[in-house]
Amino acid sequence: MNSKKEESSSGHSDPQKSSDDGKIEPHSPRSPEERLAALQDALKVDPGPKSWGWAAIQVMGGINSMHQYQQYFNMTGVGKRTSLVFGIFTIGSLCGMIPASYFPDRFGRRFSMFFGNAVLIVGAVITANARNKGMFLGGRFLTGFGAACAGASAKSYLAEMAPAHHRGAYLGFLNSFYYIGQMSATGMMVATGEWQNDLSWRLPLYIQTVPAGINVLFIFLCPESPRWLYSVGKADQARLVLANLHSRTRDLNSPLIDLEMEEIAEKIQIDGADKRWWDFRPLFRTRANRYSAYMVILIGTFGQLSGNGLITYFLPILLQQAGIVDQHRVLTLNFVNSVTSYIGALAGSFVIDRFGRRRILLTATSAVTVILAIVCGLLSEQGNSMRANAGITFIYLFMVIFSFGWTPMQALYPAEVLSYQARAKGLAFLGVVTQLASLINTFGMPVALEAIRWKVYLIFMCWDFFEVVVIYLFVVETKGFTLEEIVEIFGQTNPKKFSNELLRNARHNRAQETQ
Repeated sequence: MNSKKEESSSGHSDPQKSSDDGKIEPHSPRSPEERLAALQDALKVDPGPKSWGWAAIQVMGGINSMHQYQQYFNMTGVGKRTSLVFGIFTIGSLCGMIPASYFPDRFGRRFSMFFGNAVLIVGAVITANARNKGMFLGGRFLTGFGAACAGASAKSYLAEMAPAHHRGAYLGFLNSFYYIGQMSATGMMVATGEWQNDLSWRLPLYIQTVPAGINVLFIFLCPESPRWLYSVGKADQARLVLANLHSRTRDLNSPLIDLEMEEIAEKIQIDGADKRWWDFRPLFRTRANRYSAYMVILIGTFGQLSGNGLITYFLPILLQQAGIVDQHRVLTLNFVNSVTSYIGALAGSFVIDRFGRRRILLTATSAVTVILAIVCGLLSEQGNSMRANAGITFIYLFMVIFSFGWTPMQALYPAEVLSYQARAKGLAFLGVVTQLASLINTFGMPVALEAIRWKVYLIFMCWDFFEVVVIYLFVVETKGFTLEEIVEIFGQTNPKKFSNELLRNARHNRAQETQ
């Protein structure tokens, strides 16, 4: 069916009804203010579930520093050949955006995750068994391809499954699992780095198959996205999923579930998602579409070019340039960075629904700008071990704060600001933007580190200051709103100002009710 919902001319809401085929007949359209008030009223009756009742693993940063790996492939850890090893993953990720933009809408979010993780497993096995550089690069390409497809689908899936008032925490934890993989790999390399054989670097590559394998085995035991179910005409199943996951009593007729189904019915057309994977023009068709797309570009670009890519990929090389050359110590410090970064990401995930997206982004980006300025001063002088150690300490602090502010946001914010019809394609577009930005890290950083060394930090410091200005001027607060309400906010003349006014009014109303 391609029929659109007819809008009532009445200014008052009529009771919600279900048609014979299970489709929801929505209320007459409400204003964003009315929607937010209705959500708050529904949460008073049914507060929803209690607050708390692996994507591809990036192992190459540590392996790149292992002399066993360098000797096997005749590498040095920096330079053009290292750029190719890191860059081929990015190229694979870009190609993975093709199925990521089509499969989630055509076959469902679960199938797309299954497909991506299956490809990732094949790539990881090929890489771990590589006998020559060509085989190694081929495996890296497939790993990037699968990771991109699975990752984009996972963000869309979880954004559509999580309740509005806990969505930030859930998607923050999703992206934080990056560090679980990184800790597993870097922790293993601390031990295997002592081995004088090829297994020292091959075994950590195998670990990439573990989380992907868990997803492949169990993803079809999870419920499908209720918004995708509604879009293919399965409204009854969509209501059941929402009731099981969003209602504290699993009540199919809870006012909270009624409200969510009403909003889904208003915003999602049956067969409404654009199935033409090659056509990204709908992301820029209207003013609201363009503003959302600009936010996707902002998160994708800033999330890769804030200096974090430099540290994530090349921390072992940075440590060596600071005078720490013992391989065991380098690998141990790389593992410690994974642990501290994970702590920062978890902390950010816990507070993101309390303090909001905009405030956390502004605070974290301002802080890392100051830290990079300090690092520039400390590492500008070679041969001073005290200053080098202090500089490394601030690099670790940089990653903690970056992970606090940006790791949860990279999965959450793009998935929130995109409408259902554009979400799969928009998240694929996010992947394209992210990987294009990553090309600077993967191809440019090894050469830059070799040529200008510590001055790389100075470049990122200036860029991060620019990020602070852009975030302050344009980022829209989305905490506490349903996905459908966020779509309406971005349709306003000034979404940032309108969102702030809605939240201010909601706080004022709550304060009056408690008096």
